[in-house]
Amino acid sequence: MALTPSLRRRALLACCGMVLAASSVAVRAQERHIVMASTTSTEQSGLFGHLLPAFRQATGIEVRVVALGTGQALDMGRRGDADVVFVHDRVAEEKFVGDGHGLMRRPVMYNDFVIVGPRSDPAGVRGRDVVAALGRLAAGSAAFVSRGDKSGTHAAELRYWKAAGIDTPAGRAPGYKECGCGMGPALNIASSTDAYVLTDRGTWLSFKNRGQLAVLVEGDKRLFNQYGVIVVNPAKHPHVKRDLAQAFADWVVSPKGQATIADYKINGEQLFFPNANDER
Repeated sequence: MALTPSLRRRALLACCGMVLAASSVAVRAQERHIVMASTTSTEQSGLFGHLLPAFRQATGIEVRVVALGTGQALDMGRRGDADVVFVHDRVAEEKFVGDGHGLMRRPVMYNDFVIVGPRSDPAGVRGRDVVAALGRLAAGSAAFVSRGDKSGTHAAELRYWKAAGIDTPAGRAPGYKECGCGMGPALNIASSTDAYVLTDRGTWLSFKNRGQLAVLVEGDKRLFNQYGVIVVNPAKHPHVKRDLAQAFADWVVSPKGQATIADYKINGEQLFFPNANDER
């Protein structure tokens, strides 16, 4: 039986309604994601490949990571180009919050920094004292690769040089070279040139192209490396997905999130240690 014009109109409107409803569902599904500005160490260590699928399974929220140095990651937050930052430079993080760019900073986990270099250790830095090690490097001609990228690792390295009485290592340490690169590339340069380099232990444990490199300096309490998470302030950038970003910040410090971090290991060795309720 042929449809009357009125019935055809109703059928068309019903179809349009179903299409619009389906489109609305699809848009809402697409919007259940956040952008996280984080560090190359968390990305290159493989942690996010382990952590973020667990978060997505628990919440349905996808996290899209932009891995940069901590300084650049915080700059993304300042511009409103990220919903949440996950970084490791406490002084810079507290300034970020103090300047109104982020909501509360929350500690998440820690590991430590180490100095790696040629196993033969021509500069004689092997030991526990990071400041003494850098002093020996400055006094000699051994090559040292600095990330030079305003990352959390670079900021820590500069603090150690300063503690050794060297404010500008580029002018005082003959073998000092900045690569302006992430942790993985810096390690590759060190491996190919038998140079020394400061690295976070997580990236080192996941690094394959070690060549003659070995851990030479470790165990100094000054090498402690804390990570924190901060939701970007929606008062500065109204488009920030505060609720979704807060869901990530809450989950990563929850018992489930903390256990997931602790479960991440390479060859049986734990890379990061959760301390959401126990920051030093």
